[in-house]
Amino acid sequence: MERKNPIEEARRYVANAKEIIQKANYDPELNIYTDGKYVKMAGNTLWNGCLVAMDAVLDVRKGKGRPSIEKYKEAAAKRDKKLLAAIVAGYDTLHLHMGYDGTKGKKSCDLGFEYANDIIDRCALLYPGSACA
Repeated sequence: MERKNPIEEARRYVANAKEIIQKANYDPELNIYTDGKYVKMAGNTLWNGCLVAMDAVLDVRKGKGRPSIEKYKEAAAKRDKKLLAAIVAGYDTLHLHMGYDGTKGKKSCDLGFEYANDIIDRCALLYPGSACA
């Protein structure tokens, strides 16, 4: 079985999240999504895509249990300050506001997609064998 490029796989998560957020029923008059369930699903999908990309470039999977956000921050601080900044912003918006809270504001959700792309783009630059690295 052929292994997928983790950066391409992370971008696939973003594409899936775009499909999911469309089900959240955007109300242009109120500038919100009316179904928080799909916002949560999209936020979690985006964050999982970011984790795929970050796991490809950050060494956080050693030791017992799941790595915490603190492990990701520490590893990013040692590797790339711009990635660290993107992770900090992305975690709050994607994982907490969208994924947990199901924030319905379109601007917040749009920002979440932007942060996810920022994290994945930064990881793409750091990924071994990348044309940009």
